[in-house]
Amino acid sequence: MRISVAIPTWRRADALARCLEGLERQGRKPDEVIVIVREDDAESRNVVAEHGGTLNVTMATVQEPGLVAALNRGLEAATDGVVAFTDDDTVPRVDWLERIERNFTEDPRLGGLGGRDWLHPPSKEADQVMVGQLRWYGRMVGNHHLGVGPPRPVDLLKGANMSYRLDALNGGRVDGRLRAAEVHTEIDLCLRIRQPGWKIVYDPAVAVDHYPAPRVEDDSRVGPVGATLEHVIHNETYLVLKWQPWLRRLAALVYWFVVGSRTAPGLLLLVERLGRESDRKSMLHRYRATLRGRWAGIRTFMGAR
Repeated sequence: MRISVAIPTWRRADALARCLEGLERQGRKPDEVIVIVREDDAESRNVVAEHGGTLNVTMATVQEPGLVAALNRGLEAATDGVVAFTDDDTVPRVDWLERIERNFTEDPRLGGLGGRDWLHPPSKEADQVMVGQLRWYGRMVGNHHLGVGPPRPVDLLKGANMSYRLDALNGGRVDGRLRAAEVHTEIDLCLRIRQPGWKIVYDPAVAVDHYPAPRVEDDSRVGPVGATLEHVIHNETYLVLKWQPWLRRLAALVYWFVVGSRTAPGLLLLVERLGRESDRKSMLHRYRATLRGRWAGIRTFMGAR
């Protein structure tokens, strides 16, 4: 089985070097490493050149900014078998590719595979068994950085540690309608795979160490809290409506606007929080940004249809 490792990067040369060193230590070597760089990112280009002697590294260049363009460029560059995505601020553990290959080889219906990204410094949150779920009414559960237990089917993976069988993607790409924050790109890839019946599995043993690095100022995911949240909610809303059947779309709309979550409150959570939150101004600001994002996502969905 051919395995390509794709790493989008943007001006985080030290982190990228550490990631490539982790790939050099793999027991099962990558068949190719695709580093997706911007044309004006000279520091990352230098790091790639330094590691070209020990890894089969290809630089895939993008002109436009953003994660969507980088992911799609990586998918275009990968030619066969499996493409394994990881972030430039991770270090794959030595058996990462070996476990990826084993999972895909043993199950020919496996379309997507993810694993735990161990945060450094460690998270103070408790380990979780429930990981990567999209509830029928639109609520998403992540917890990929906290997952424990045996391999199990999931709905969603996390970009820091996700692999796809190219046959399952069938030439599919990340939707270019996603907004600047470009969070939730994984939803588009995972739900695309699930439509024709491919499996998606989360295996905590397929692990990377994650050292979250600061984003540079002109990264498209950096911006005012309200604007960034609005883009995140837009992407979530649009993609769930895009891939779910009509009854689940309706259930999601009711849940989002009436209940919501701590991150994106609906009316009931807003009322409950205003009764006990000390910073009511901040909560109202978050609620308004959520509403703008929801309506923008609905408009994008209607326009795409």
